[in-house]
Amino acid sequence: MSAFDLYADFTEAELANLSAFDRAALIAEAEALRIEAVKARGHVPPECGDRIPHAPARGAIRVFEGVTLYPDGEDGWKPAPSGHMGRKTMARADAFDVMEAKARKRLFSPGQKAMGRFYGALYEAHMSAGVQCASLEARVDRSGSGGGEFIDAVLRDRQRLDVLRARIGDGVAMRLRKQRPSARGSRVSIPDRRLVDAVCIEGRTLSEVLSAAGWAVTGKARAALRAALCDALERMMGPQHRGRIVTARYEGCE
Repeated sequence: MSAFDLYADFTEAELANLSAFDRAALIAEAEALRIEAVKARGHVPPECGDRIPHAPARGAIRVFEGVTLYPDGEDGWKPAPSGHMGRKTMARADAFDVMEAKARKRLFSPGQKAMGRFYGALYEAHMSAGVQCASLEARVDRSGSGGGEFIDAVLRDRQRLDVLRARIGDGVAMRLRKQRPSARGSRVSIPDRRLVDAVCIEGRTLSEVLSAAGWAVTGKARAALRAALCDALERMMGPQHRGRIVTARYEGCE
């Protein structure tokens, strides 16, 4: 039961007629439920160990188990969990994790998710380059050898972003038909680039993208938007099919 459910059991007249003692008890119970709900959002799974702090602001997480190849005999290797003391690892869930958790099925291929995460990480690294080495000591160190390497890395990331964005193209994922403004309401078209940025950089789900653009959140609309996102991610990868082998090439991104 939540604090909202607790108050929902009473009518406005019943709440107004409560004594001061009963009202204080109701408020205390509602506050205890609120605190319990906040703590639940920061829950740490037992399999991840007891040294990870509870942090409600951390948001949604996913749990995975790292695997490493260990020697098996003289020439062999075998995979085995590599977590410290057998523990699993927590990672913040991104938009892809949240959408698949809600749908309880796989919505994107591993390659598509890897491409989306690569694009988001590349954008974040490039945008944060301007605030790196802001201290006086770092600037002094940069004045010697190695300063040019930093600039080269920034320019290389910029080039990679340009290549990937060119592959996204200027298409429109959700296009408005020719309608009068009074008929289409507050809906706006959703370009492919805007869709990719919203999911991969801003961490928005497809439902949130639709809502922000004024579209009704329906299964049909989500399916159309997901298909457009998958197509955009495939274009960004530049897949080549060779028999049964599928490779993702990043020409111009090296």
